[in-house]
Amino acid sequence: MASKLELATPKIRAMFDSIRGGVFTDADLLGILKKHRRHWDLGIRVSGAAFSRFLVEELGLRVVELKAEGYGALQRYAWREFSPYLMALSIRPRAYLSHGTAVFLHGLNDQIPKTIYVNQEQSEKPRGGGLTQERLTQAFSRRQRTSKYVYAFDSFRAVLLSGKQTGAYGVVTRRGPQREELPVTGIPRTLVDIAVRPAYSGGIVQVLEAYRGAKGRVKGAELVRVLRRLDYVYPYHQAIGFLMERAGFPEAEWEKLRSLGTKLDFYLLYGMKNAKRDEKWRLFFPEGI
Repeated sequence: MASKLELATPKIRAMFDSIRGGVFTDADLLGILKKHRRHWDLGIRVSGAAFSRFLVEELGLRVVELKAEGYGALQRYAWREFSPYLMALSIRPRAYLSHGTAVFLHGLNDQIPKTIYVNQEQSEKPRGGGLTQERLTQAFSRRQRTSKYVYAFDSFRAVLLSGKQTGAYGVVTRRGPQREELPVTGIPRTLVDIAVRPAYSGGIVQVLEAYRGAKGRVKGAELVRVLRRLDYVYPYHQAIGFLMERAGFPEAEWEKLRSLGTKLDFYLLYGMKNAKRDEKWRLFFPEGI
């Protein structure tokens, strides 16, 4: 005699097929069971564990482990051709996609990266003190730190970033390759983020390509608004204006960045050797850019 779960299989399969992206946690599966228990006529004896086991053993729900060296593993579930972006987002609540992943989702260059950047904002921290040329030069003489929170699953890597507290400023919803809804930094915020952390978008050459791809899709005034909201100590507007000019933005657009002033020498990258200097922007940059 067929079990209640077996009798409900067509309805269960249809419901999972209707969910775009197909990524679930244990809590998600329990919530689905509670929501549909009566409609599927499952009764109170079907437990969350029995429901999950049936999905895995009988309906092909995949168990996916996200492994991070030194940080253990996370278990998630995947239905059919699941969204790797939703899988990466499942690592932390209230996270959003950023940097190189946002560049790809907005079509700003032709890369199809296997590394997914997930930003979970930190708690509010006090702003740093006054900036001097000595302090700035010393900071940029070293290599830039990068996140060690890297989770591997299938052929992907999800890098968890602990971003500045912004209240998810500049984050929008965009459809992914499977038409799944994804929280991702919009183009203005993305251009600022990748200028601040070029390593999270494939390096400075790819950053410049993304700026070229954004030409005509963003205004200098929008970038100024993002910078004012993020309130960095370092004068990143010099790097952003320089990149806009090199990418071919109209002068009227990058001049909005230059109008913020160039009081100190700044650096496009950390740890540069044999850098060249742009007098207009008071910016040191690597040869070939």
